[in-house]
Amino acid sequence: MTGLAALGPRVQSLRAEYGARKTAQLDTLRTGAVGTRGIRNALGRLAGVTDDALRALWALGGFDGQFALVAVGGYGRGELFPYSDIDVLLLLPEGSDPARDDALRQRIERFISQCWDVGLEIGSSVRTVGDCLAVAYDDVTVQTALLEARLIVGNRKLFKDFQQRFMAQLDPLDFFSAKRMEMRQRHVKYEDTPYALEPNCKESPGGLRDLQIILWVARAAGIGTRWEDLLHAGLLSTHELRQLRHNEALLSIIRSRLHLIAGRREDRLVFDLQNAVAESFGFAHRCADDGRMVMRASEVLMRRYYWAAKAVTQLNQILLQNIEERLRAARGEAAPELVRINDRFFDRDGMIEAASDDLYERTPHAILETFLLYARTPGLKGLSARTLRALYNARTLMGHAFRADPINRKTFLAILQQPQGTTHAFRLMNQTSVLGRYLWVFRRIVGQMQHDLFHVYTVDQHILMVLRNARRFFMAEHAHEYPFCSQLAAGWDKPWILYIAALFHDVAKGRGGDHSDLGALEARRFCRDHGVQQADARLIEFLVRQHLLMTRIAQKEDLSDPEVIQAFARQVGNERYLTALYLLTVADVRGTSPKVWNAWKSKLLEDLYRLTVRTLGGRAPDSNAVIESRKRQALIQLALASEPRNSHQRLWDTLDISYFMRHDAGEIAWHTRQLARHVPRHDAMNREAVRAELSSAGRQNAFKTKVRARLSPVGEGLQVLVYASDRPDLFARICGYFDRAGFSILDAKIHTTRNGYALDTFQIISPLVPEHYREFIGMVEADLPQAVDSQAPLPAPRLGRVSRRVKSFPIAPRVDLRPDEKAQRWLLTVTASDRVGLLYSIARVLAAHGINLELAKVSTLGERVEDMFLLQGAQLQHNKTQLAIEQELLEVLEPN
Repeated sequence: MTGLAALGPRVQSLRAEYGARKTAQLDTLRTGAVGTRGIRNALGRLAGVTDDALRALWALGGFDGQFALVAVGGYGRGELFPYSDIDVLLLLPEGSDPARDDALRQRIERFISQCWDVGLEIGSSVRTVGDCLAVAYDDVTVQTALLEARLIVGNRKLFKDFQQRFMAQLDPLDFFSAKRMEMRQRHVKYEDTPYALEPNCKESPGGLRDLQIILWVARAAGIGTRWEDLLHAGLLSTHELRQLRHNEALLSIIRSRLHLIAGRREDRLVFDLQNAVAESFGFAHRCADDGRMVMRASEVLMRRYYWAAKAVTQLNQILLQNIEERLRAARGEAAPELVRINDRFFDRDGMIEAASDDLYERTPHAILETFLLYARTPGLKGLSARTLRALYNARTLMGHAFRADPINRKTFLAILQQPQGTTHAFRLMNQTSVLGRYLWVFRRIVGQMQHDLFHVYTVDQHILMVLRNARRFFMAEHAHEYPFCSQLAAGWDKPWILYIAALFHDVAKGRGGDHSDLGALEARRFCRDHGVQQADARLIEFLVRQHLLMTRIAQKEDLSDPEVIQAFARQVGNERYLTALYLLTVADVRGTSPKVWNAWKSKLLEDLYRLTVRTLGGRAPDSNAVIESRKRQALIQLALASEPRNSHQRLWDTLDISYFMRHDAGEIAWHTRQLARHVPRHDAMNREAVRAELSSAGRQNAFKTKVRARLSPVGEGLQVLVYASDRPDLFARICGYFDRAGFSILDAKIHTTRNGYALDTFQIISPLVPEHYREFIGMVEADLPQAVDSQAPLPAPRLGRVSRRVKSFPIAPRVDLRPDEKAQRWLLTVTASDRVGLLYSIARVLAAHGINLELAKVSTLGERVEDMFLLQGAQLQHNKTQLAIEQELLEVLEPN
């Protein structure tokens, strides 16, 4: 105890010294004084401070010359990020066993304890050389950590013996194969794209780990340990060396500042931290001349990150292919056979191989020909290292003259017009930066984020996703996904028209103006330059300009209103334009986020298409004819269900035209089967009299609410029918129940019958356990009537927490209340960030003012809501009431 106590002051002194030196290094990193040229040295100095502290503690530990302290993992590389792991190996001579040697065990435990006392949060292992070899024999993770081992202090001979025996045991080609497989699995784990909105700058594709893997396999192969070694070995060009150093430095600075800003090990560029990291670089918001924000500081940062990650991905492919070829040649394996494709290209084991390193410099037309061959030739799966390198070094050739060359324009259009391979060709063109070099307007949106809370891809990746979706409509193997789209596509003569529209529909985002109009101008210029016929060019321009039109009408307008359909039909003009717009719209909505598209949105768009086709065919919507047709179909379904002949009459007598226009035959038949026996006998009374009677003392509970639910006939979720005595707070009570039960409302059709009852239909889904909808039916039918019939005051809405994305990129709430074109009803549109209880909060405001709802169209786009309500109420005629409603809605829409 006396000896241990004597060490206390020295440990305390070391703690103070280490803390001061580390803080000084972190302050240097934090101030931004370290740029891309100095980051490696700064991280090396931080590792050096740690080395010095460990050497001092090693000396205090009394270890003799038999042992060695070794840095492994990232720390072994001689660089240390602010909050990275400090992994060390206590290397023991053969025969040492702390489990049987109490003195050695206590010495080691004391050393490790003192490391933590000083502030070194180490990860330690204690092994002999033999133990290390045994553990690393078939564990690629341990092999990787030991591969970067670096002696800190202790027995140099023991360390050298370990290195020699370890490298002798390591099989370079097996290690390469294992690391490449590990990389592929890691990429899949991190969304398999460099363009994730919250990328991990260490682990995501294009991150620091993709650079480290190159040096690991190079070290294992005996090629070298630095980028300069790969240059001397002929695996790197001087230009590629500069690119590697620059992008590695940029990613390292980003990771360092992430650690410092978060105050912990944080390698993800999460939304909460992106602005702070951007500001640490000195980036500022970019605004247009009129003051509108064009690009956030975080978007400037993320674009730089994506460009760096993209370059790392390209260089990673080139170098790994080259190292693999060298390893296989060293093992004596024959090189893959070259099969001639034409005078300029070979097929090298499924990879396109340029005939010479300077092919593109001598023949620039071959650049786009590469991708035409890739799309056109079956069996090709990528580009060889030689081709990738040649493309990487040929980027400066793709200037204005290259883009204006008639042969290049013809080739580019031919790629779009290929019957197969188009999607893969364009993705490969984007990965190799050729797409942005040829379409200069596309280059401006590469790596551009979209902070609209429902796009989960950068603009360029979204565009390529829309292109893929449109392409799949024309492929028989994908016909099962969207049969109606595939049916329409089968009769479409020029798929490439849709592909061009997909390429340009969002290409003007981020300029500060209307991206649809600006994109249409770019599409017109492209068509003119590429010799597209005028009729096709006009269609492409229309699609780009109006690509949001169909979504807006389907999700925000009343499709049962013939005037809405007629107005839309006038805008599209003919069936060809309508079909093209429908296909592009479906591809676009599906390409925003997996969460945005659902069966209900699909039905709305398909209904709008079918209604408009009939109108364009000269059959103007005839309300009476539509209603009679639906009634006949509903009666047939009732007869097939063995319902009595006139069982429908009592309910239908209470329904007006708007009901039959807003519900299809299936819904009408379902409502009739469920409610025909429950219609109260108020036939002789008018609506106002019934309301007065129902609201009088002793009569409020005379009629018990009826609730029926079924699996939705249009996709996931439930369709819920509510039949209750009408009252102003009814919609709010229903919304409150669904909110508390964890359901989301996709759509609501609100109807008040002639005898004063509400007949409402809801489409709902549960984000928690969608596979258990059948179990929810009984729960909804039992619990919802109690909530509706309750006489208690409306409960306060739940204070749902907003997501990190909403906190980082909030949407300014907007409320628009205006009369419809006939000035008989009012349209309320609401836009805000989504959160739990939002719809119920809106409903409570309307209920408090006694406003009646006729229709609610609830549209959730990722984490943004765009809801539309059709309202009635005498109170709405007063300006004071209108202002009060708008102000109260704005208050409840503000995120908590």
